[in-house]
Amino acid sequence: MTHDLTLRVYYEDTDLAGIVYYANYLKFIERGRSEWLRDLDIDQLALKDQGLVFAVRRVEADYLRPAIFDDLLTVRTRLSDHSPARITVDQEVLRGDETLFRARVVIACLAASGRPARLPAGLVACLTG
Repeated sequence: MTHDLTLRVYYEDTDLAGIVYYANYLKFIERGRSEWLRDLDIDQLALKDQGLVFAVRRVEADYLRPAIFDDLLTVRTRLSDHSPARITVDQEVLRGDETLFRARVVIACLAASGRPARLPAGLVACLTG
């Protein structure tokens, strides 16, 4: 199960040298995960109304090559694994066929109390189906 999101690098994403500021890759992959969930018909606002939210628990990131102003990028999101309360995804930022950034992200499902909660059955069905 792979999802691709296309985005363009804007001036606001770069430093004075015109290179994407390192922290912005985390924003790019966040957008990728949000759109991935949306394409799975997972409504995060509805989940929040039920007292469930997702939170990033861990990120392992490798910065391989720089993206620059006006690049057209693809954020690729792939399910790696899931457990009753966590999802692990592998994400890449690509410029054409060239991988610029790679990350493994562990996302926890949390109840309103901040304690771990089981993933919703509908989401588990999407992940396993």
